[in-house]
Amino acid sequence: MGPHTDIDLVSRRAIEALRSGVPNRDAVKILGCNQPQAEERFDKMLALATDVDNPPGDALGMLVTGGFGTGKSHLLTYLEDKALSEGFVCSRVTISKETPLYDLGKVFKSAVENGQVPGRRGQMMEELGQVMEKSQRYPGFFAWANGAASDGLLNQIFPATLSVHEYSRDLELNTELERFWGGDRIKVKTVKDGLRQIGQLLNYTFRAPKAADLPPQRLRFVTELIKGAGYNGWVVLLDEIELVSHYTLLQRGRSYAELARWMGQTFSEVYPGLVVVGAVTDDFASAVISPDGQKKDEDNIVHKMVSTARYRAIAPQAKTGMQLLVGECQPLGAPSDDDVRDVLEMLRQIYTEAYSWPAQSTQIKTSGVGYERTMRYKVRAAVNEWDLLRLYPGFRPEPVSTEFLHNYEEDSALEGDPKDDDASTDAR
Repeated sequence: MGPHTDIDLVSRRAIEALRSGVPNRDAVKILGCNQPQAEERFDKMLALATDVDNPPGDALGMLVTGGFGTGKSHLLTYLEDKALSEGFVCSRVTISKETPLYDLGKVFKSAVENGQVPGRRGQMMEELGQVMEKSQRYPGFFAWANGAASDGLLNQIFPATLSVHEYSRDLELNTELERFWGGDRIKVKTVKDGLRQIGQLLNYTFRAPKAADLPPQRLRFVTELIKGAGYNGWVVLLDEIELVSHYTLLQRGRSYAELARWMGQTFSEVYPGLVVVGAVTDDFASAVISPDGQKKDEDNIVHKMVSTARYRAIAPQAKTGMQLLVGECQPLGAPSDDDVRDVLEMLRQIYTEAYSWPAQSTQIKTSGVGYERTMRYKVRAAVNEWDLLRLYPGFRPEPVSTEFLHNYEEDSALEGDPKDDDASTDAR
């Protein structure tokens, strides 16, 4: 057998991902997307985000919902590629123990660490730092940052770091500034020393911002920085929102409040240029939020937050977040029989290219009930059947599968409610 061609390698990477049930970019590019309603709504959000004559007043958000294997992750990967191709910086964040939805700082930092800049391969903040000052939009962004600081919307440290970054020739210092924008700490002394080096120390007076104030300011600052660097906006994709069910009651309430923020449904803070798509399981609202569900969050969350002084102010946002999950989700459509036949035929050709082996048309039924109706089930069943036939000629496999059921019980490993750090000589 001769060496693999580039086409063979791309096909094999796609098959490997589909075999594991986690579609990668190669698989998504080959198979495309069969969710026209979600795609159309996403296209409208991208258009609104770039409307110069009538710019958005806040973030634009969409929630999509579906059962296990219905294509939520596939859709997010497809939308990610679309956003990048249309000039948006794009970030994919999976909600997890390390990235809890109720902690804006951690979700923001994960978005930065996983961010992709169109046409560039490096870390998001590093790439933006290299191009922003060359952009025709940068002067407007610089003016915005100074104005926002004068109005009290940003700490003065943000425009101060912009000045240092623009005029300093210290590459190590500039890298430290970029990391601060992306969520890392920086000493106030470091920034003031930089201002002194460029002769701007007297123009900026500031103290270290409180740790609790930094995440929303960073989110607005970086969104504006992305536009100032010449890109159309920032698309953030939030996957596996259903993990919220494993949190404690107050953590779930805080998560719902944060979801309202990401979806552009708060009024105290605005993030124009931010486009957010979140994915959640289709039974989350009924199992966790509904008064008839396991946790009855609709009955309990707001009352608990109102009676807790620390979270009383965000109780209305938590209510909004729950309402979005209950009534504003875009359900993913089930594949038609024609969709299934088309995908399986395309997959057969890909498999043949990947392994130089003539895969035959699968006998898997296009119809089915429950999880056997999902595209993930049919794709994995087909790949597994071809694997067995290729490795064991003459063998006739009989697939056996079981349904995956979500567990919405609280997880003690996810508990913990650290208090916000006080301001110090470090800018968090």
